[in-house]
Amino acid sequence: MKIVAIGGGAAGFFGAIAAAEASPHAQVTLLEASPQVLAKVRISGGGRCNVTHACFDPTALVQYYPRGGKALRGSFARFQPHDTVAWFESRGVALKTEPDGRMFPTTDDSATIVDCLVHTAQRAGVQVATGAAATEVIPSASGFTVQLKGGKTIGCDRLFLATGSHPLGYRLAASLGHQLVPPVPSLFTFNISDPRLAALAGVSVPLVRVKLLVEGQKPLEQEGPLLITHWGASGPAVLKLSAWGARLLYDARYRAAIQVNWLPALKVEVLRGVLLRVKEEWARKAISKHCPVALPQRLWQRLVESVGIDPELRWADLSKKALNLLLLELTQGQFEIRGKGIFKDEFVTCGGIPLAEVNFKTMESRCCPGLYFAGEILDVDGVTGGFNFQNAWTTGWIAGQAMGG
Repeated sequence: MKIVAIGGGAAGFFGAIAAAEASPHAQVTLLEASPQVLAKVRISGGGRCNVTHACFDPTALVQYYPRGGKALRGSFARFQPHDTVAWFESRGVALKTEPDGRMFPTTDDSATIVDCLVHTAQRAGVQVATGAAATEVIPSASGFTVQLKGGKTIGCDRLFLATGSHPLGYRLAASLGHQLVPPVPSLFTFNISDPRLAALAGVSVPLVRVKLLVEGQKPLEQEGPLLITHWGASGPAVLKLSAWGARLLYDARYRAAIQVNWLPALKVEVLRGVLLRVKEEWARKAISKHCPVALPQRLWQRLVESVGIDPELRWADLSKKALNLLLLELTQGQFEIRGKGIFKDEFVTCGGIPLAEVNFKTMESRCCPGLYFAGEILDVDGVTGGFNFQNAWTTGWIAGQAMGG
């Protein structure tokens, strides 16, 4: 039996390895168009590779996928983060868990994961060809013929598409009878030009609640750390919100607003009480220079000044009206989004092959027998934190098991 995998990323390698290990006598060939395999793995997590997330309950795990969670529920019952950890550890790669649940190799080096996948593929007998760009797939009664750039062809009984969000994969899938959910960006930062954030790049707040406001749509909300950048806002809270609101923001041409509660751990009336108590106890202190809540001093000063409070005004002289304005700014400050940035180099999209066209028990196409999918080519995407890689490992493993079976 001959199996051809197109796409030398995480899902492609994992699927090719699983197929070769499930069927040692099969001839498995992996084609990668670029000169280097596993490019996203190399840059993930700032070069450390965020392999997966320490969420070992499939029911909880699917909640981290804005699209595809329902389809993945059964898949995670078969191969989930616990299995990912065991897979790598059985091949000599230990993983560690960080406080936020993200899991990395103990070496803090993505090369550890790359080398493991490459060496495991070699030991399993997978033939890896780089600079091998597929241009066309011709189906037949006995399988497929893959046309390569330069004129070479390769025949196979089973074809595995794991091309991520590359247009080539979508085009090949469409030529074999599949539809396409139009891909749009997910996991991106917000471009915000606002004097309240100007010159505060690098300031971070460990927990905020951010609400996305798109005209005519129900607000979306996320919590987590927020990082102020030169161009606006980033951090897990923003990235998660961009993932859940990916299509809304695309349709709105990235013109929307966010409402930020900088202190979500305090109810509004509790926060009011804190400010009133400070007004009495710190009566002679300047409001802008003495922050009574868990916010960076520079941000506190900017928010105080933004509601018209004089930097030298003392707490004792704070009027009821000014206190209410400050309270509103701390809990419901609104910022206009005027575009999107990207999340480092880890570009993620939502959209791809419609999930109804794939059998998630095998990852085989329902439109074209012998064709299998895994990873981001599917209309599946997760929030930041290792969830997109887990989708790649899970769907790749299931596809490989089925192809090799």
